[in-house]
Amino acid sequence: MLDTDSIKPFDYIIAGSGLAGLSLLHHLLLSDQLNKKEILVLDLATKNQNDRTWCYWESEASVFDSAAIKSWDTLQFISPSVDKTFKLKAYRYKMIRGIDFYQYVLDHATAFENVTFRNEAIEEILEEDGQPLVKTDQQTYRAEYIFNSTGLFHPKMSPDDTLLQHFMGWNIKSEKPAFDPTQATLMDFRPSQKHGTTFMYVLPITETEALVEYTLFTPEVLEKEAYVKALEAYLSNQLQLESYKIEHEEYGIIPMSLARFQKQVGSQKRIINLGTAGGYTKASTGYTFQFVQRHVRAIIKLLSQGQPPIMERTFRDKMFDWYDRTLLDVLLSEKMTGEEIFTSLFKKTDPELILAFLDNKSGFWKEFIIRNSVPQIPFMTSGMKQLFSR
Repeated sequence: MLDTDSIKPFDYIIAGSGLAGLSLLHHLLLSDQLNKKEILVLDLATKNQNDRTWCYWESEASVFDSAAIKSWDTLQFISPSVDKTFKLKAYRYKMIRGIDFYQYVLDHATAFENVTFRNEAIEEILEEDGQPLVKTDQQTYRAEYIFNSTGLFHPKMSPDDTLLQHFMGWNIKSEKPAFDPTQATLMDFRPSQKHGTTFMYVLPITETEALVEYTLFTPEVLEKEAYVKALEAYLSNQLQLESYKIEHEEYGIIPMSLARFQKQVGSQKRIINLGTAGGYTKASTGYTFQFVQRHVRAIIKLLSQGQPPIMERTFRDKMFDWYDRTLLDVLLSEKMTGEEIFTSLFKKTDPELILAFLDNKSGFWKEFIIRNSVPQIPFMTSGMKQLFSR
C-alpha cells in the first residue's frame, strides 16, 4: 500500500494543461477565495506552440476577450441551395488562437508562487483509501481534488456511436486584398460531400489574412493529401486565390460521441473530469470553448462556497443532451446528411436563434421552432431511440 504521508500534498492538481485545464487555472487565480491554494499543473507538453484555434460565440464580454485575435458581428452560411449573410444582434463570434490563450494564462500565472508547473508524463489517476492520486513517470502526487482533462477515463468509442470531427486549417496571407475582415463564413457546404458532412469556414483577420479550415464529421480521418487538395481547390475555385502564403497549419480530431463520459471518478468524487474528458464537448457540433468556460465557472462558484465541485444535471441539461444525441444519431444512421440538416435550419430559421440553441440557451418556444425547421420523421425516430437509450 502506498504511503501517502510521504507524498507532497496540493490543494488542487490540474492534470492536463490544454483548454480545460488552463481555463480552470485562470479562473482559480482570478478568485480572491481560491487564488492562494497550492496548485500543481501537470502535462508532459510545454504549451509554447500554436497547435489549435477555438471559435465560439458569446453575448457578453468574457475574461479571454483580450486574448482573442478577432471577433465578428456578421456571419455567412452557404450551401448549394442557400446563401445567407446575417448580422448578429446579441452575439459576437470570436476566435482565439491556442498560443495566445496559453501565453495569456501562463503570463498571469507567473505572479503566483503557489502555482507549480511540472512537465511529466501522467501514467495513472486513481483513488486509494479515499485519497485522489496522480502517478507520473517521475513521482506520485496527492491533492484534495484532481481536475483531469487527459484521455485516461475516456469511454470506449466506435464508429457505431462516434463520428470524428477532423479538420485541417491554413492561416494564409495573400498578396492582394482578398477578404472582408468584417464578415466570417460560419459554414460553406459547397465542397464535395462524398466522405460525409463536409464544410469549410473562413475567418478573415485582415484584408489579406485569414484562417481557412476544411472540416468533416465522418467515422474515419483522411490521408493528409486529401485535406491539402480540398483546401487548395477551395482557395482557387471559391475564393479565387492563386497567390498566397501558408503561414501556419493546424490539424485536429474531436470525438462527437454517443458514448457516456464520466463527470467524476472514484467513490469520494474527488477526481473531476474537465473538457472532453467530462463530456463538455458538444456532441452534435464539437464546439467546446464556451461549454468548458461554463463548467469552470460553476466549479469556481462551488469551491468558493466551500462545497464539492460536483454539478447536478438539471432537466434543461438533460433536454439539451437529448437534442445533441438525437442530431448525432441522425448523422450516424445516415437518415440525413449534415448539409441537409444545416441547410434546412438556416433556410427556415433566424440564424441567431440557431446559435442560441447550439449554445444551450434557447427557450422551449424557440426549440419548438427549431424542431419544426427540420424534417420530422428522421428526428422523431432518432429522438425516440435516444430517449430510451442508456
